[in-house]
Amino acid sequence: MRGKVCMVTGATSGIGLATALGLAQRGATVILVGRDLERGAAAVRHIRAVIGSASVEFLPADLSSQAEVRRLAREFRARHPLLDVLINNAGSFFHRRQESSDGIEMTWALNVLAPYLLTNLLLPALEAGAPARIINLASFTQRLGRVRFSDPEGRKWYFRLQAYAQSKRAILLLTSELACRLDGVGVTVNAVDPGFVATGIISQNAGRQWRPIQRVLNLLARTPAESARVILYLATSADVLGVSGYCFKSANLARSTQASNDQAAARRLWQICEKMTGGTHPASEVC
Repeated sequence: MRGKVCMVTGATSGIGLATALGLAQRGATVILVGRDLERGAAAVRHIRAVIGSASVEFLPADLSSQAEVRRLAREFRARHPLLDVLINNAGSFFHRRQESSDGIEMTWALNVLAPYLLTNLLLPALEAGAPARIINLASFTQRLGRVRFSDPEGRKWYFRLQAYAQSKRAILLLTSELACRLDGVGVTVNAVDPGFVATGIISQNAGRQWRPIQRVLNLLARTPAESARVILYLATSADVLGVSGYCFKSANLARSTQASNDQAAARRLWQICEKMTGGTHPASEVC
């Protein structure tokens, strides 16, 4: 990966940090994206402590804000002419309904619209780095969700698990649709189901009563480093060069994102995201 430029969102802890470290160990230039400046600086120090010669930088952005996503894309492109790997890892679980600075329900804003918009804004850099790869983080919870097209933001009815599961089902739909739209341009897109991972996603944005529950759940879960392995495989292996439109649970287990979703639903969701992010983008051409 020496000479390759990789961006990892949500890279200050958990799977994102483990993935960024793995990419840096392989010689890539790694751009970490996160909301908190202090945690970002700590993540950079950690990687450099492990790999003294690591080429790593931090770009702060609150990805729930579309203005911040646009600023992030501008700052990246001002520093780097091309992008080889984009890993859309950032996401969160919200215990109560809340809205972003754009007035959009937070789960939908951060888990769905942010990767959709960032990917589209960085497509020119990805095409310049072709063959390039996009990797989206899905979840086993997507099996519990369905996209409520009439009310994706839960304005009429909100349930935290449904909102999260819906967002991860949406990621699979968007991955499928983007793979179709990018056919032949030298940029692939796949999703990863990392399994049940020991992170703080359940206890964040919640009261103290959730912390003991999170600790117990973490005892039963994979470590972030274990779950990062399949992401690193998709980001670096020649075995998957040209492979697009799949959801991977391991290096040897993948299924088409079409297996549980249909093209009409994927296209409908794409149009909704396009409208909610302010118009057409580089991947707007229908496949």
